[in-house]
Amino acid sequence: MPSSPQLKALGDFFRVRRGEVSPDAIPANVVSTSTRRRVAGLRREEVAQLAAVSTDYYTRVEQGRLAPSDQVFETLCRTFALSSEQRAYAEDLLNHARGYLMSAPGREAAHDRLQLLLDQLTDLPALVLGPRMDVLAWNAPAAALITDFARIPAADRNYVSITFTAPEVKDLYEDWPSVARTCVGILRREAAENPDDPELAALVGRLSIASDDFRRWWAEHRVAEQDFGAKVMIHPTAGRMRLNWDSFTYAGAARQQLILWSADPGTPDAQALSTLVT
Repeated sequence: MPSSPQLKALGDFFRVRRGEVSPDAIPANVVSTSTRRRVAGLRREEVAQLAAVSTDYYTRVEQGRLAPSDQVFETLCRTFALSSEQRAYAEDLLNHARGYLMSAPGREAAHDRLQLLLDQLTDLPALVLGPRMDVLAWNAPAAALITDFARIPAADRNYVSITFTAPEVKDLYEDWPSVARTCVGILRREAAENPDDPELAALVGRLSIASDDFRRWWAEHRVAEQDFGAKVMIHPTAGRMRLNWDSFTYAGAARQQLILWSADPGTPDAQALSTLVT
């Protein structure tokens, strides 16, 4: 990929962030203490080792001559401990450099206040969904319950897409067709509200090719909107659980929803969920 202003800006951004990372925050086997450090933060070779790439690869990323792969990008975001705003900025630069068409609503990042809630929720699975049901943020219990969202490339981190294409999620719901058809209905409602959204059109196109079920249910033109409910999940380690889910909208981010899973107190479901998240 030829160099571009966006790639140059992304490289400069990573360079500055690298200088802000304390070597003390990095595993001792990565950080060299045998020589005097002449740079603030981490060396390029240390970042390269953490990202499992060559030093030349990472150098070209910093110089704006190479767009990092999704996997490398994810590792760099974790290594530099990017905030939600910083990550959104970096993702925007990368996607523009790749020539992707991005729609503005909900793609940038979870709202700060919602992210703060997620960080404090340690007992209940929770995630933040944006327009098109993009997964914008999640906590560790949500990853334990549903799937490891961090392993999914950012461009594919969409709950509808995951529901139709991730086998572990398809097996998770006892009544998967009901869940999946609801997802289609929510997308259909989104399409009515934002008919010119290119990212939504691309998502529908990808899923129509990947899933006969999606293509058939999309053609039904049904819409759905749910704020709460209950689902039976068959978890590979926690077993069968009936979990409640509730959706909350923050006034400062009307197009983002906080989704919480819980179980009725004192039930075997509550005990199973507690064991899973701890």
